[in-house]
Amino acid sequence: MKIVVDENMPHAVELFAEFGEVVALPGRQMQASDLQDADVLLVRSVTKVNADLLATSPKLAFVGTATIGTDHVDKALLASRNIPFYSAPGCNKYSVGDYVLSALLVLAERYELDLATMTLAVIGAGNTGECVAGKAQALGMRVLRCDPPKARNALDADFVDYQNALGADIVSFHVPITRDGPDATYHLLDAEQIAARPAGQILINASRGEVWDNRALLARQLSDKPLRLVMDVWENEPEPLAQLVPHTEIATPHIAGYSLEGKARGTWMLYEALCRQLGREPRQDLRTLLPVADVQAVVPGRAPDQGLIKQLVHLIYDVRRDDARFRARLGVPGSFDEQRKHYPERRELSSLQVKGEFACDMLGAAGFDISLS
Repeated sequence: MKIVVDENMPHAVELFAEFGEVVALPGRQMQASDLQDADVLLVRSVTKVNADLLATSPKLAFVGTATIGTDHVDKALLASRNIPFYSAPGCNKYSVGDYVLSALLVLAERYELDLATMTLAVIGAGNTGECVAGKAQALGMRVLRCDPPKARNALDADFVDYQNALGADIVSFHVPITRDGPDATYHLLDAEQIAARPAGQILINASRGEVWDNRALLARQLSDKPLRLVMDVWENEPEPLAQLVPHTEIATPHIAGYSLEGKARGTWMLYEALCRQLGREPRQDLRTLLPVADVQAVVPGRAPDQGLIKQLVHLIYDVRRDDARFRARLGVPGSFDEQRKHYPERRELSSLQVKGEFACDMLGAAGFDISLS
């Protein structure tokens, strides 16, 4: 069996070598000629799995993406060829949640905000959106959920419509990119909505770049009433609108979900799927793939509040490091993909055990491993 994988998919060689030959290639540069004798194709979001890529792949019998989103995959084409397809829903939800939490705490310090008095709206209440909602509630925030498809199918869930969600102090987007139908998300935040936003409102996008109209945002940011933007994703990746970057609070190169755990979990989910497809039990353990965390445990000396939570979160992940690196390399050819390919090791909050009498449910809800001993 020949398995072609994105070279940036962690642990792919170790996990899939038991099935046969593993060939690791740059995801954005994969071509049809690379798949002529491939049995399995494993990608990330930068690879467009379409008719051109699969033009000469008669043996292909399994396609997987180690990502939550699947908009880069022509699923109808795969179905027409009876090729099983698997994705990794929820694989990096904790990582994205940590990113949003870190960003919220940065802005709270920068602008002297008491997050417990503020409202956060989650646009898209799926795996990732719900994780973000849980972390915001751990800070005492009021959370609004906007998810029209779910709202139509839920009898008792508490959802708000899009306009009400946009009225929150902070609005965080966690939707897939879709261009058609009643729930299309392409330019969900369009020029009209951008112009209507109150000055200083915090908007976060850690989903897909095309969900926001970036040029309309730039026009708004050049006005005398700018917004406060946290942007991990951009239109036209890997060539973001460079003029917009200086007018953001936090800007990063699509790395919100790039924790070690998140990336490893995505690969692991595809490994489990291929095992099921072949009718065999997994022979490996995800936990053995991860290194020991640099800081394994802490003991707080007082009850947690926003300030202490900020210290603990930024001990593990401070989004300002990614922001500084992105700004310093803006304009360098190929730097967007290069930063993703060589992203520094980053752990999830769950890698830190908080111990002692002040370890509490609030810290557990934020994402830390809690031990009362």
